Amino acid sequence: MEEVVRYNYRLRPGATAVAALTAEWGRCRWLWNEAVHQQRSGRKPTFAKLCKLLTEARARNAWLRDGSQVAQQQVLRTYGLALTHSFKVKGRRRPAVKKRARTLPTLDYTVRGFTLRDGRLRVAGGITIPVVWSRDLPSAPSSVRVFQDSLGHWYASFVVRREARGAPEAAGSIGVDWGVATTATTTDPAYDLPHHGYRRRCAAELARAQRKMARRRPPRGHASSKGYVRAKRQAAKLYKKAARQNRHAVRQWAKRVVDNHAVIAVEDFKPRFLAKSTMARKAADAAIGAAKRELIERGVRAGRRVVLVPPAYTTMTCSGCLTRAKQRLGLGVRTFVCSTCGHTAGRDENAARVILATVERDRVGADGVRHAATSSGSGSYAA
Repeated sequence: MEEVVRYNYRLRPGATAVAALTAEWGRCRWLWNEAVHQQRSGRKPTFAKLCKLLTEARARNAWLRDGSQVAQQQVLRTYGLALTHSFKVKGRRRPAVKKRARTLPTLDYTVRGFTLRDGRLRVAGGITIPVVWSRDLPSAPSSVRVFQDSLGHWYASFVVRREARGAPEAAGSIGVDWGVATTATTTDPAYDLPHHGYRRRCAAELARAQRKMARRRPPRGHASSKGYVRAKRQAAKLYKKAARQNRHAVRQWAKRVVDNHAVIAVEDFKPRFLAKSTMARKAADAAIGAAKRELIERGVRAGRRVVLVPPAYTTMTCSGCLTRAKQRLGLGVRTFVCSTCGHTAGRDENAARVILATVERDRVGADGVRHAATSSGSGSYAA
C-alpha cells in the first residue's frame, strides 16, 4: 500500500534566482489580494471565476505575463480551498490580505511547472536552483512547494508516493489529556509528554535581541539599518531553534505512543484561546497544537484507531464511577476527589482516564464525536 508524503530539502539559490522567486511571489501575492477584494465585495469568487479573471489580467498586464501561469493558478486554487474551508469549519476566519512585510514567499508548482535535472530544480520562468539532496526521493514528485523561512533560507517540499511503513503490532489503548504544566498527560505515566520549556531557556538571549530591535527600529517609511536586520535575524534564529527542539521531542513522543497502542483517545482541545490569557507564553512554549497534530497524523498513517473526544466535563467527571461533579474545578485545584465513590486522582490523570473510558464504553456517539474513515480504510479519525 502506498502513502502520499512530503520530502523537504534545502535550496541554495543564487542572487538572480532569489530575485526571480521574490518577483514571482509578488505577482502571486497581488492575485491573492485581488481574490480577497473580490470576496469582500460580495462577488463570491469561485476557482473557475478566478481563473477567468486571471486570463483577463494576464492579457492586460505585461508584468503579470512575465510570471508563471502555473504558480499563479495554484495560488488561486489555494485561496479557493482556504475560502471553502473557512465556510465549513466553525470559527475559521476568511482568507486575509497578504502584506509584503508580514508574509513569506510560498510558490506551488504542479508537474508541468518544474523539472529535476542534474541535481537541480528548474521551475517555470527559467529559474534554476541547486538542491541539497539529503536523501533520495522514493518516486517522481507530483508537485513541489518552494518557500522561504524567517531566516531567509529557501526550501523545496516535494509531494511523492512511497510504500507505507507497517507499524508494529499493538493491542493497548491510551487516553491523552492536554495541559500547560505537562503538555500531554496520559493514562500511562510512562508516556506523558513533559513541558520541556525550550523557549524559556533562551528567554534572556531572546530579550536582548528584541531590545536591540526596539532600539534600532527605523522610523515609518525609512529603510531598515544593518544593525536592525542583524538583531531581527538573531531573534528569528532563537525562535526557530526552540521550534525545532519542540518538534523533535513531539515526534519522538508521538512515535512511542503510536507504536505501542492500537486505540488512541485524544482530547479535542483547541488551544487558540490560551493566546489571549496570562498563560500565552507558556502555552506557546508547550506547543499543544503541534503535538496534537503530530499524534493524529502518525496514528492515522499507522492505521490506528484515533478518536477525538470533546473536552467538555472531562475534568469534572470521575474516572472510577463516571459521576459528574456539580461544581467546576478551578485551575488551582490539581487533585480530583469524587464525592460519590471517594476516588482520588490527579486532575489531569483523571481527565485522561475519562477520555479513554468514553471511547472504550462506546459512548463516543453520545458525546458528539465526529467520525471520518481513514484513507487506508482501517481505524477511525474524528475530524
